[in-house]
Amino acid sequence: MSKFLISCIAASALIFTSCKETKTETTDENVEKVSVEHLSGTTEVNKNPKNAVVLTYGIVDTFEDLGIEFKGAPKTNLPAYLSKYADDANIVDVGGIKEPNMEKVNALEPELIIISARTASMYDEFSKIAPTINLDIDTKDYMNSFKANQRTIGKLFGKEELVEKELKVIDERVAKIKEATAKSEKRGLVVLANEGRLSAYGTGSRFGIVHDVFGLKPADQKIEASTHGQAISNEFIKEINPDYIFVIDRGAAIKRATMGKEEFANALVKETSAYKNDKIIFLNPEVWYLSGGGLKSIKMMLDEVEQAIAE
Repeated sequence: MSKFLISCIAASALIFTSCKETKTETTDENVEKVSVEHLSGTTEVNKNPKNAVVLTYGIVDTFEDLGIEFKGAPKTNLPAYLSKYADDANIVDVGGIKEPNMEKVNALEPELIIISARTASMYDEFSKIAPTINLDIDTKDYMNSFKANQRTIGKLFGKEELVEKELKVIDERVAKIKEATAKSEKRGLVVLANEGRLSAYGTGSRFGIVHDVFGLKPADQKIEASTHGQAISNEFIKEINPDYIFVIDRGAAIKRATMGKEEFANALVKETSAYKNDKIIFLNPEVWYLSGGGLKSIKMMLDEVEQAIAE
């Protein structure tokens, strides 16, 4: 065997073993297990786990979209698009998305608990109750992370074909948006409004999907990619003069003081191209702030961005 062929085989083996895949195996008890790699580690989960508790709204909407049953979810600040679960006696209210009730979760005897960044610090505690996986989004690699999460759910519950069908449609819609933004020189800014305070989110950030996935050019390339965004002023907005301003009102999402378009568009903001061309877009805060990262919520996000960039 030639040295060249040996090198190729070795390289191929290295590439294969470095891939992060979800693998299945059958235990001695004939219960099929799925090994899931996630943001908090690797966890063995029963195939078709019973009494699943889902502590992140994005994955709740994935379960709904795929027709998967679950037993518990947080109902505090439940987004309107998931409001049908508010009075659903079959879904136990386990508290809030940041402070779930451990006793209620434990009482459900779940075979799976799904968490996100909001409850990642409680991973070890949840793991003592049941196999726990962290299906938060890696914002630095949004779409690959998003797809991996959906495929994990599909693998666990035998919905692989339906997941791939959904992802194909999403990919097609994303491609059309990217095609439009690639042809345009217009620049955008994503702003989180928080009871009078403003924070900007750029590439690689929590709301960086607007730039990283949808391809809209950032109005400022130097915005710090931090969890809580970069604090900004109205003077900053005027200076960078974005063509689009996407506003996420945290107050509206958590049922506190809200900021309307008139309040946001003060004298300085009115000097921007975004204001002059009616391109200040208030995004659905429940989807973008409370939820996101699910099959249903990402389609709602696509709807808003498609409409915003339409000329």
